[in-house]
Amino acid sequence: MRYLVKILPALIALLFLVMGISFVFDPVAGAEQVSVTALGADGLNTIRGDLGGLFLGSALLLVLGIVRSEAPWLISVAVFMLVIAAGRALGFVLDGSPSSATLTAFGFELVIAAALFYSSKRIEATSATG
Repeated sequence: MRYLVKILPALIALLFLVMGISFVFDPVAGAEQVSVTALGADGLNTIRGDLGGLFLGSALLLVLGIVRSEAPWLISVAVFMLVIAAGRALGFVLDGSPSSATLTAFGFELVIAAALFYSSKRIEATSATG
């Protein structure tokens, strides 16, 4: 049972790892997947650094939480997802009707945050009982 609670955050970490690698090593393709266009070398650098760094850093935090069985690492990534979702929600208000792709991304961010909060509670409970 102890390892089952780590499967969900591990799958999310794997997803973030793949996304981060995509942004770092093929920023044009990664950016297209999220409807972003780079403006020259500076834009490509920003995609690599900001988006690649966000996803690779999040994957690393999740791995730390899984390996150490410590919930705060998972919670930190859940908070990132909620802040990103809040930014999208603000965009819905300020920028008008979101596309279906943006609504889907918003939904995934909320689901990932909820899954990580749930997993963090299960990891805490599992760690407390030994």
